[in-house]
Amino acid sequence: MAISIRFCGAARTVTGSSYLVETPRCRFLVDCGLFQGSKTLKELNYRAFPFDPKAIDMVLQTHAHIDHAGLLPKLVKQGFEGPVFMTRGTRDLLSFMLPDSGHIQEIEVEQLNQRNARRGKAPVVPIYTEADARACQQRFKTVEYETWTDAGSGVRARFWNAGHILGSASIEVEISADDRGGKPLRILFSGDIGPEHKLFHPDPEAPASFDYVIAESTYGGRERTRATPDERRLILAREVKEALRADGMLLIPIFAVERTQELIADLIRLEEMGAIPHVPIFLDSPLAIEVTKVFERHAGELEDLSGRARLLANPMIHASVTSDDSRRLDRVQGGAIIMAASGMCEAGRIRHHLKRWLWHRGATVLFAGYQAEGTLGRVLTDGASAVKIQGQDIKVEAAIRSIDVYSGHADHSELVAWIMERQPIRRALYLTHGEEQAIEALTEALVAKGFERESIIAPVLDDDVELDGGLARPRELKAARRIAPEAVGHPDWHNELAEISLELRAALEACADDRSRGVVLRRIRRALEGEQ
Repeated sequence: MAISIRFCGAARTVTGSSYLVETPRCRFLVDCGLFQGSKTLKELNYRAFPFDPKAIDMVLQTHAHIDHAGLLPKLVKQGFEGPVFMTRGTRDLLSFMLPDSGHIQEIEVEQLNQRNARRGKAPVVPIYTEADARACQQRFKTVEYETWTDAGSGVRARFWNAGHILGSASIEVEISADDRGGKPLRILFSGDIGPEHKLFHPDPEAPASFDYVIAESTYGGRERTRATPDERRLILAREVKEALRADGMLLIPIFAVERTQELIADLIRLEEMGAIPHVPIFLDSPLAIEVTKVFERHAGELEDLSGRARLLANPMIHASVTSDDSRRLDRVQGGAIIMAASGMCEAGRIRHHLKRWLWHRGATVLFAGYQAEGTLGRVLTDGASAVKIQGQDIKVEAAIRSIDVYSGHADHSELVAWIMERQPIRRALYLTHGEEQAIEALTEALVAKGFERESIIAPVLDDDVELDGGLARPRELKAARRIAPEAVGHPDWHNELAEISLELRAALEACADDRSRGVVLRRIRRALEGEQ
């Protein structure tokens, strides 16, 4: 049996990270992430895995973000019984993040089923529950950085600090040559690579000389603002002061892990310096609150945090734990900051606050992280004049702002440098965890640096390749792809329908009278009848 890898997620898209590696003696996953973005992509979370969970021997987990770890409870629920190897930081974060994910799914499915009942549609069940997420943690097994672990039969792994979030790792894998002759096969899975000089973390680390490297490409083609800590805080201060001018309201969609803690630390320091107004900061995310406590416990391991480990104890910070706490924020009329999950506005309490404030000209929504294609956050940052949230049409009058100095990902130049430092890469480099334009830009930059173009491969979702000998290009699939390649990493018909429905309403409202509106609607009806 040949050694092979199947790209079960994060191929031409930035979510759902999961790689299935098969050897003569074992089968294992690197990551088991949740898909986010368009409805077409998110529906994969509800469908069967493209493999038998019972046949998987172990999982190597790069880090705790839900798009890398969010389907672990489903994997265990469906029969996986092996260990999930991870760092202590990842374990501590997932102990809160996965149950929170399960709880959110239960709540959202309950609300969806209420809407489905009114529409005469069948009910759905959550991908997994909070109880499932707690149960799966019995599979977790911690490892130390830079220490070899015998992970499975003929497979050993070593975790390197990736500088992305607490506990994040690039994973070096060696597959024994016992059944093949020759040297062990060496593979490096980058995970998510952090930027240089990131708050809390040292620069990413990893060895060199591999047969294959699987590297993320999220920020391919994009250079971020390079900023010292003081410059980063100055950029944040300008946005905050402008947003709070004339008692404005500032909403910050947050990623519960790392970005939240970085922003809180900088907001506290800016207030202490008198660089921003003294206003209440509402942290409206139970998960972010618990994760911040994890960071406080790990403060001794994190750069820039050891001297101010008690972030939540600051009088500026008001933690909103319960749903009632969150709803009470509706009474706030302005002159405040609300930080609420999720960072891409795909779920969580931020959607409630957006419904409350998006149509106010005195409000500002400040994005401080990557917005994947098809997400509500991407729709807003792309300049939508109106959006649909939980079935309601909302006009966008608030200022939509973005800053990139808090990104947890290496930018284009940093990715190029990281990949170049992994050389020699003897057989192939796979670019994953990125959209098509990012992958193309990174490919061109690497070719300009001397990489052979044919050795850089951008797999499509569900591509399956043999890793024994030569360039490992996709082979004929044993089963059908779950979705068409062109549907990956792009807005789908659900996104287009929402956009068209908002445009139609605006056009009808702009008509001179009801007769004109009737003409427009009759034209649409005739067009629909012509398609049937």
